[in-house]
Amino acid sequence: MVSWLKPGASLIFACLWLASCGYHEAGKADLVPKTIHTVAIPPFANATVQYKLTDRLAEAISREFIARTHYQVITDPQEADGVVRGTVLNFVAFPILIDPTNGRPSALQVNVTMQVSFVERATGKVIYTRPNFEMHQRYEIAVVNNVTYFEEDAGALNRLSRDVARDLVTSILDNF
Repeated sequence: MVSWLKPGASLIFACLWLASCGYHEAGKADLVPKTIHTVAIPPFANATVQYKLTDRLAEAISREFIARTHYQVITDPQEADGVVRGTVLNFVAFPILIDPTNGRPSALQVNVTMQVSFVERATGKVIYTRPNFEMHQRYEIAVVNNVTYFEEDAGALNRLSRDVARDLVTSILDNF
């Protein structure tokens, strides 16, 4: 032990040193095996009636992998080192705020439940799996006037897809 430290200070130093072991910033750990260099993210399967979400999810996850990792995203799952697959199991959107002047919804809550996995293609080893990956998003509905509402389904699905992609890629890299 360092002789110039007082007994109390050395205890604090030891606790701080032990507490810092294993620390990493979320999304920066990259616990994916070193054999993975290319990743394919085909469109997710869909067990819901929300048809646009599955394509947007794959696109958003691809963009997130490109922006945050060194992996090359390719289209052919048979050529990739790793494959991210998923199924949208549930999609629910419901009003959470009502405009008191006209009685129409002014904000919606969107909940999505998915089954997601990341597999090393060559070995079949499951690197990451989450059978009930959940995402919740609230979004406002823009009122153009008292009669007409600006359609925001596309914008809401894009925002939801980006949020899912960010959380999913972080979870895969950190292996949560």
